[in-house]
Amino acid sequence: MTILSKGRRFALVVPSTNTSVEREFHRVRPQDCSWHTGRIMIDAPALDSAEAFGLFREGLNAALPSALEIVMTCDPEYIVMGMSAETFWGGVAGNAAFEENVRSLTGLGVTTGATAAAEALKAFGAKKIGIVTPYQPVGDEQVVAYFTELGFEVHAIHGLCSASATSIADETPETLRAAFLAVDGPDVDALIQAGTNLEAIAVAAELEGELGKPVIAINAATIWHALRTNGIDDKIAGFGSLLERF
Repeated sequence: MTILSKGRRFALVVPSTNTSVEREFHRVRPQDCSWHTGRIMIDAPALDSAEAFGLFREGLNAALPSALEIVMTCDPEYIVMGMSAETFWGGVAGNAAFEENVRSLTGLGVTTGATAAAEALKAFGAKKIGIVTPYQPVGDEQVVAYFTELGFEVHAIHGLCSASATSIADETPETLRAAFLAVDGPDVDALIQAGTNLEAIAVAAELEGELGKPVIAINAATIWHALRTNGIDDKIAGFGSLLERF
């Protein structure tokens, strides 16, 4: 890796139930940059029904201001959301409102999973996509609506229906691999994954070599978008072509 970075302090905001984001983000860290975690208290982690998903979202939004207030005490320069479900909710307008709320609470710029995923697909010129998520159908519907509104054609989506926000991290590499392959097709331009607690960077990078097309893990996209938005142009090998090429 060629060291080009000037260094930044990033606030990395994650649900308290998340056990994968920090592991993946700290592996992909340019020299002199740092990730500083703010944890959003989640007291309703179940995701096994539409009702449970709603309670999870309500709790997350209620606890977000406190998490941001705490992480701001380390004087970060930028906010990175290590969670994605809420950023897809309500389509493009919903993501924009989420971003504006974070900016108003912190005075800082922000990268969300929804924005990062869309920008990553645009970087590759992808049009027809396959999507993998850990969500129930109620969450998958929001993801499909978001990408469709932006002009992408969703070939297929595969939701793993993880039972809770914590158990998302228990999905195996074999399960992730099978899910990506299930949403692929000969005319699909790119595969993309939502749900930051799915540890998918390694699986996605491996599949890219096999399939000969972009396979984008949302944590890789979020890291990429945050770095590039802040003028950090390090090309980082080993974590997928997005970080290597763009």
